Amino acid sequence: MTSPTVKICGLQSVEVLKSILHLPIAHIGFVFAPSKRQLTPEKGGELIAFLKSEAGKGIDVPLTVGVFVNPSEEELEQTLAAAPLDVVQLHGKETPAFCLRVREHFQVKVFKSVSISKSEDSMPSAEAVAAQLDPYQGTVDAILLDTFDPVYGGGSGKTFAWDCIPVYQEWTRRAGVQLLVAGGLQPDNVDQLVDAYGPDGVDVSSGVETDGVKDIAKITSFVERVTRK
Repeated sequence: MTSPTVKICGLQSVEVLKSILHLPIAHIGFVFAPSKRQLTPEKGGELIAFLKSEAGKGIDVPLTVGVFVNPSEEELEQTLAAAPLDVVQLHGKETPAFCLRVREHFQVKVFKSVSISKSEDSMPSAEAVAAQLDPYQGTVDAILLDTFDPVYGGGSGKTFAWDCIPVYQEWTRRAGVQLLVAGGLQPDNVDQLVDAYGPDGVDVSSGVETDGVKDIAKITSFVERVTRK
């Protein structure tokens, strides 16, 4: 079985990037939405420029992902002009038509977040998931399951009930897109998620921090537990 890809989100410094480039990380996330980890487009551009300089040395660098919540096309235009991202991750109520415009106009991949309520007791049916996601088929490259947060939409650092994952997984496999899982993941629980559900990718931010700062030891442990390396 292929190991899930790893996305480390909320990066803010060149120093941390330097310290983790040796790890098998597929995606690095930069937050441009309101958040304690929010970057300016200029800062994002600085971090991306560093990664491109490393790629120029023959180093295999992760793809860059920008996290947005209900952005306007003008906001994306300004951000991407300063920070040329590989992927735009949308955490709000963006429509399928908007996702497709972003994908085609900016020539980027699009990850669409689906918020899962932490307190939701009922398992979504395959029919309900299809009704929710069918309009997005052909407009996105991945679906990201994350715990609902009333302020930021996601990034709460809390888990949701994982037993709903297979219903979404069935849809993504049928649609031919990736299924990523976020929400409260950390080195101590990510291997349980991987063993039980085998998502295509996992996404972590606060779970690899200490006192709000990215912790290299935690990042390393997280990646090792996902990749078994």
